[in-house]
Amino acid sequence: MTGEIFDVTAHLLGTVVAVQANFYRVQMDQEAGEQGSRGAEEKLDLNASLPSPPLLLCTRRTRLKKIGQQVMVGDRVVVEEPDWAGGRGAIAEVLPRQSELDRPAIANVNQILLVFAVADPPLEPYQLSRFLIKAESTGLDVLLCLNKSDLISPQEQQKVSDRLLGWGYQPIFISVKDGINTEQAARYLSNKITVIAGPSGVGKSSLINTLIDTAKLRVGEVSGKLARGRHTTRHTELFELPSGGMLADTPGFNQPDMDCVPEELIHYFPEARKRLAVASCRFSDCLHRDEPECVVRGDWERYEHYLEFLDAAIAHQTQLHQQADPESTMKLKSKSKGKGQSQYEPKLESKKYRRISRKTQLQDLQELYRDEE
Repeated sequence: MTGEIFDVTAHLLGTVVAVQANFYRVQMDQEAGEQGSRGAEEKLDLNASLPSPPLLLCTRRTRLKKIGQQVMVGDRVVVEEPDWAGGRGAIAEVLPRQSELDRPAIANVNQILLVFAVADPPLEPYQLSRFLIKAESTGLDVLLCLNKSDLISPQEQQKVSDRLLGWGYQPIFISVKDGINTEQAARYLSNKITVIAGPSGVGKSSLINTLIDTAKLRVGEVSGKLARGRHTTRHTELFELPSGGMLADTPGFNQPDMDCVPEELIHYFPEARKRLAVASCRFSDCLHRDEPECVVRGDWERYEHYLEFLDAAIAHQTQLHQQADPESTMKLKSKSKGKGQSQYEPKLESKKYRRISRKTQLQDLQELYRDEE
């Protein structure tokens, strides 16, 4: 829902932390939690209060369903008719979103935390570059965290750090196993909604379990044959951080799709943006391949990555353009003669549903008789 302004002072507000089937887990704001505790105590006449803020299992109002209003993880929502004792409620409104991601489907995200391992599985520059480009395409801040730093020497860490600085990123080296720099990483997440992403087996779930004691996510092992992890996250879920803010765990994936516009791809490389900030290419639609007087084309390390990603983006765009036009499968047919009214109807595939003419049937029979003779 966008463009609308709600008077939220008189409503109960919360944040959707998980979506399962047609139910939504909503973590209520602190003020709502205090009201819920008082309401539950009055209803049940108990001395013990509910946890504040409480979680309510909510449904979506039929009105929202009719207007096609989707409720996403991360949405700020207005909850009506809360049953504090039973932990139930109904989502009546979805407040305007500050940001929105399609994959994973999550709203109001402030930044993306990319987690990779420097060893076990080994760090793959091409795969890391692909994740970075996908993260940059969201327009959100990108934070890079390298786990399992205890498995490499300080000299190797410095070498990796210098290389990534050339890419335009200052990585944080952590070790969830040994507790190295995890508090430093937590400070970057304070009071923000952060999506954690990265390939499987790099320690995302272990990091969340370290930062949030109540998360208790399943942790997978690295496959010995492929040196890749087995992803354990099944759905997107928000977890509250002790220092404030929320962290979203997302289902693991190995190769993000390169579905961006080819002309925009170059702007997702910080080192290329730096060049374009001080100079311009001769052509405004330059793709930075063979065009003359291009200021981007050069000997920077990830230029080969850019060319490969560009081919993938062009192939994706070509595939979209080659998809059949919906109107090509429809035909215009007059509803009533002489009144000028017409409508589109599905067009049958030629020679598939058309009735065979009597002449054709007769010819086929004659040929059959000749064959038998």
